[in-house]
This record gives sequence, C-alpha cells and structure tokens, in this order.
Amino acid sequence: MDGGNPLTSHPPSLPEAFVRRMRVQLGSEALPFFEALNKPYVRGLRMNPRKSLPCPVDIKGLLSPIPWEPLGCGLALESTAGTHPLHEAGAYYLQEPSAMVSARVLAPHPGEIVLDLCAAPGGKATQLADMLMGDGLLVCNEIVPSRARVLNRNMERMGIGNALVISSNPETLARSWPELFDAILVDAPCSGEGMFRRHPETRLRWNENTPLHCAQRQKRIVASAYALLKPGGRMVYSTCTFSREENEGLIDWLLRKYTNMEPMDFSIPIQGPQSLSSDKGTLRLYPHRLDGEGHFVALLRKKNGDRNEPSRKKMTSRLLPASVALKTPLKAALSAYVGFIAGRTLPQPSAMLGDALLACPPLPPLRGISILRAGLCLGTLRGRVFTPDHALAMGLSPPYPFLPVPLSLAHAIAYQRGESLPLQGGLKGYTLVTYMGLALGFAKGSDNQLKNHYPKGLRRP
Repeated sequence: MDGGNPLTSHPPSLPEAFVRRMRVQLGSEALPFFEALNKPYVRGLRMNPRKSLPCPVDIKGLLSPIPWEPLGCGLALESTAGTHPLHEAGAYYLQEPSAMVSARVLAPHPGEIVLDLCAAPGGKATQLADMLMGDGLLVCNEIVPSRARVLNRNMERMGIGNALVISSNPETLARSWPELFDAILVDAPCSGEGMFRRHPETRLRWNENTPLHCAQRQKRIVASAYALLKPGGRMVYSTCTFSREENEGLIDWLLRKYTNMEPMDFSIPIQGPQSLSSDKGTLRLYPHRLDGEGHFVALLRKKNGDRNEPSRKKMTSRLLPASVALKTPLKAALSAYVGFIAGRTLPQPSAMLGDALLACPPLPPLRGISILRAGLCLGTLRGRVFTPDHALAMGLSPPYPFLPVPLSLAHAIAYQRGESLPLQGGLKGYTLVTYMGLALGFAKGSDNQLKNHYPKGLRRP
C-alpha cells in the first residue's frame, strides 16, 4: 500500500556515496535521474477482478492506464482512494506502478503451485492471485510476524480463497518443500534506493555498506528459493534498489552457483507499440525513464525440466487434502455450519485451523510451519452457534447468498466505524451490508436495527 507523505517538499539530501556511484553507473543520464528523485513520487491502483463493480465508479484521482498491468492505472497524489469504503471492501489495491512489473513477468498460470517468498505487505501476492484466477495454490510467506499480519489482512480484504499465508524462515521451507513450486517470486529485502523518492526518510538510513550487507542476506534467500523450485520452474528475483551488488551481481552469483539455472529474456509494454526488453533476463526500471519508482527484475528458469521434471500428477500428489494437512472438521462445527447456511450456496468446509472452520484447497505438509491463514475462513463455533468470519463476507461474490442490505456512502462509513444502523422491514439474523454492490461485512438484524459485526481491529477511528 502507498505510504508516507506524497507532498513532501524538502526531502533529505541524497547520500554522497550514492550520488557518486550513480554518476558512474548512469553517465549522461545521471542528471535527469537525480532530478526525477526530487520530483513527487508516482502512485498507482490495481482493480480486483474478484470484485468487479457493477458500473463505472468515479474513484477520484484515477489517471492513465498502466501499460504493463491490465488492471492498473495511475493515481493522483491527492487522491483519497485509500480511505474510501471501496478500499476496505477490497475493490482495489493501492500499489506503486513499477512494483506491478515483477508479478506480471512471473506470469503464473491457473492450476500452478506458486510461492511469494517475501510477500508482505501483499501487493505482489494479491496480483499473483489475480493471475491464478482461483485455480491452484498461492503460498505467501513473510518472516517478520508484524508484517505477516499486514499481509494476512490484505489477502483477506481482497477475498482470496486459494492462498496459504505463513511466517517461516526460507531455509525451513526449503527443507520442508524441496522442488515443490512451479513459479517463485523473490521480492527480496534490499537497501531500498528505489524508495528514496517515495519515502525520503530512507535516505537517512542508507550508507555505502548497506548494499553489500543486503546482498549477503539476499544470497541466503535465493539459495532457499532455488531449493524450493521444481525442475522446469520459473523464478523472478526483484528488488527496489539500484546497486549492482544486489541486482546483476546477485544474478551472476546465482548462475555461477547453480549451473542448471538460466536467464529468460522478456519485455514489458510501456507506451503504445513501445516496450522495454530485458538484457540477459534482467531489466532495470528507472524513475526518469518511465512513470514509476526504481525497480530491478530478473527472470530465470531451472533447466532439465523436459527430461527430469516429475509429472504433473506426481507433483500435485505432494499436496495433501486440507483435512490431512490441518485437521478434520468437528462434527459439531459442520452441523452448526449447515444450520447457518440454511440451504444457501456457500463454500464447503474442508478443514479446521484451531477452532476456525475453513474452505481450503489441498496444501503441502505443514509440520513446523507457522500458519496465519489457509484458504477461506468460514467462521467459528461458539457454544452451539456458528459465527461467520469477516473473511467469508470478503470471499463472497455477487449474486450474494444472503439478502444484501445496500448502504449509502454515509452509512457505509458509519458501518466501518462499528456503528449500529437503522433497519426497516423486520429482517432478522445475519445479512451482508453492501456499498455499490460490494460486501462490506456481516451485520445481524434485530429489533429494527442492524447490529454491527465489522471486526473491531479494522474499524475506522
């Protein structure tokens, strides 16, 4: 998501060592590059194909389409799209345009098993989910627990039901799931030089040793990603920095260490018939060359896929039924859920995580893995009563199985503040409240009012 102050007028000076290096690296392009870093940063928005709005919506501040992302468009600096009720309904994700490139380059296909190894806050993960179209499995990992919780929240908000959200060390995953994944995205933690414009405060934390220290960590992460990638599989490595140590230098190291990895050339459209093409499978995105922040993207393939690749049936069999990977649903929970749905067409339970009932795709073995979310959380049994989870509301698509209660903009904002709302018509029990046709969450009709079931942790101040 976008952050920081888009209207910062006096950012800290660029570090001198960074300026010296970029002058050598860019030559005659150095001046326009430095000028670009002192201009306002670029914002973007990506629509959610799982939550198509029934009619064109005037989201204030929408700009031109983003050439390399069919669902994306630019966003004005002053836009308040991030505070609109449609944002919390999951209608779109705020994402910087250059950050939309790496997932499009990886281009997962429906049915594949895909890993986003460093997934928080979730922009690229939700974009990968768009391309899977609900078919296959997306594993999203974030080692930092606080960031993993943000990732988990964004996966829920966007209504993604075929994802596993975890918080584990990449080395642990490599030992648990060798050669499991068809496609892996490694958006590696980096020195963040590409964020010097969007987050000027990062200039103060940078020093000339930062890229080398980051590269050492990136090598460990990439080594795990290599172990996780199946023969014939694809890997995208990306950063938001400009240093050679973390970009081309890292790819050179990878190709020397793993001789069965090969670069794959690609291109991205930028304007009309024009495109940017990779150089030996790598592409640099500079803010003075296109409307976006700094990014580096590399596409690689693990060779020997044609000769040694296990069959699709054998690879898929490494996934377990959700009830085996987690635990079998309790009969009491299933019975309460049947009573709750009352003949409606809703996702079918397949597993439990703690006391939560889930609709979940097949999963890899999960022993020793810290799990935040698996599939779609349907709800929990409280006593003998089934209580639906907010994730279920976010995961439903029109036409809704519940009689929806449409809200005005003012009432939608009030609902997201946690307020009860007036109700006419004597509706009783759970219902979905909606705004512009999209579900905001559950409410419960009682005594001529809608009792609010919007999660307390998500409520507006």
